[in-house]
Amino acid sequence: MLVVVLVCAVVRPFGWPEAVVAVPAAALVVVTGAIPLDHVRAEAAHLGPVIGFLAAVLVLARFCDDEGLFRACGAWMARWAKARPGRLLTAVFALASAITAVLSLDATIVLLTPVVFATAARTGARPKPHVYACTHLSNTASLLLPVSNLTNLLAFTTSGLSFTRFATLMVLPWLVAIGAEYVVFRRFFAHDLGAAAPEPNAGEPPEVPLFALVTVGCTLAGFVAASALGIDPAWSAAAGALVLAGRALARRRATPLTLVKAAAPSFLAFVLALGVVVRAVVDNGLADALGRLLPDGSDLPALLGIAALAAVLANLINNLPAVLVLLPLTAASGPGAVLAVLLGVNIGPNLTYAGSLATLLWRRIVHQHEHGVDLKEFTRLGLIAVPAALVPAVLALWLSLQVIGG
Repeated sequence: MLVVVLVCAVVRPFGWPEAVVAVPAAALVVVTGAIPLDHVRAEAAHLGPVIGFLAAVLVLARFCDDEGLFRACGAWMARWAKARPGRLLTAVFALASAITAVLSLDATIVLLTPVVFATAARTGARPKPHVYACTHLSNTASLLLPVSNLTNLLAFTTSGLSFTRFATLMVLPWLVAIGAEYVVFRRFFAHDLGAAAPEPNAGEPPEVPLFALVTVGCTLAGFVAASALGIDPAWSAAAGALVLAGRALARRRATPLTLVKAAAPSFLAFVLALGVVVRAVVDNGLADALGRLLPDGSDLPALLGIAALAAVLANLINNLPAVLVLLPLTAASGPGAVLAVLLGVNIGPNLTYAGSLATLLWRRIVHQHEHGVDLKEFTRLGLIAVPAALVPAVLALWLSLQVIGG
């Protein structure tokens, strides 16, 4: 059932949403007794707050786009690049990293990637390096905050860390991984970045959406405050989403149906169903098999081994099932081991299309813009970028644990 669910998520036969196959698959493993009902309830209780958090962040990102935040970002990139592709790549790295960290990787894939296409066309730059940067950074740059990625939310709840301590431990690995990716991109795409580009047309820059920026800033502050007070940060995300959604509803720029669609209920159902199927696989032997392979402890060799295994597993069965499988097995070793899993499942998926759902979604968006993606080139870039980012990121995590403590 897990293989069927993952294949259909990759292929999406007849354009069906992922949930069309995942939900019946989850029902089937329950009906056949592959997973007891109490385990289903436990999995739903574990994933429920995470799914609610994800829905709030998706709504927040969608209405930030409606406010014009991403158009303003594109205009800033075009002005700052000054028809120099290398500068444009730097701008894309900076914006994609910030947007991924604050508004989640889905915002980078769905909302920023089309803006990058338009900006590259406006500046006359070849789009490939900048568009590839969006997919790589949607994974790699999602290491910083619990809200940056669904895998982070799951790791956050397992680690027992506060919001601020999670971010403090991950800031150095985040910077190191992004820096490594940037160096790889500059060398790998040297020919494309060296091509001359015409001077862009200087148009009237769009107005900066101050209301959206202030709302996002207050939401981030709410995450920190909620964590300090022992309140679930999902309430802060929900508050930010409701502020922007309420503004759009009051101005008649959105309808209640728009709000529901922004929360992506089909994808949320897919996440819950996938969790049930993965739990069935774990209960029926996968946990024992991986338990024999996972290193114990949180010293440097153990962290490297855990991250490498997580990266391999993410490319074999997708990063979301991989993190659902590995987190219970590493929780006993402490937050360091849990965060090493996160490094593997967030950086590792840059190797293959199937490594993460974000990469699959990115590929569809790229094809919609009639821009081809060479599988060999994508894989060759991943073979260089993944180890170049993963190994120093694990070293940075180990150093952070020694200095700050888990």
